[in-house]
Amino acid sequence: MEQKEWFASWFDTSYYHQLYNNRNEDEAKLFISNLLDFLKLDKNAKLLDLACGKGRHAKTLNEFGYDVLGVDLSPNSISIASELKNEHLNFQVHDMREPIHGKTFDAVFNLFTSFGYFDETTDNERVCNAIAKMLNPHGILVIDFMNAKKVIANLVSKEEKTVDYLTFHITRQCDGKHIFKRIQFEDQGEKYDFTERVQALKLNDFQTLLAAEFQILHTFGTFDLKPFDPSISDRLIIIAQRK
Repeated sequence: MEQKEWFASWFDTSYYHQLYNNRNEDEAKLFISNLLDFLKLDKNAKLLDLACGKGRHAKTLNEFGYDVLGVDLSPNSISIASELKNEHLNFQVHDMREPIHGKTFDAVFNLFTSFGYFDETTDNERVCNAIAKMLNPHGILVIDFMNAKKVIANLVSKEEKTVDYLTFHITRQCDGKHIFKRIQFEDQGEKYDFTERVQALKLNDFQTLLAAEFQILHTFGTFDLKPFDPSISDRLIIIAQRK
């Protein structure tokens, strides 16, 4: 039996949602509000939240009046997100490396470091090609990624985090190409061990990845859209347009 990729296994557990249950809804809403104020999308625009998780960004986009589809590889996440469904907000299980057949969008949002999970860099190219195929001409792509340079410089090698009844033992390291986050814990006598692995992509990597199909219009370094500075910014936010 073929072994699942790490993100397919870890993201589909209830423990993943438990560990990250403190994600800030107000921060997400403010970020989306700032993006939409900046982008000035047509009110009839159709939007895709790519790797949507439990749907918090898709929900917020929809609350601003847009028709939104959220997709994620995790059936568990999509099951939770689907509780938010309405006439103009839908969710489905989907692998971001493939285009969604029969669907096109005016803007695609890939938020909260939902990129670079793969073993092969060719999979990054597949994602970008799939996005380009789903975007209407001159459609907009928004990528919100960690600022890898700052993350590596400030890497916390060990920590413990107790959420509800579980204590998660977390270790981090970087091999120059990937940032690894190992998460170990025990529940009801059973031991669990997961490792998140995200490519340490920097702005020049995205510039190379996007060059064939996209033009980068703007880069920002914070959720309130301050300029990107690789030394101090918390985020790398890229606004690109399909050529």
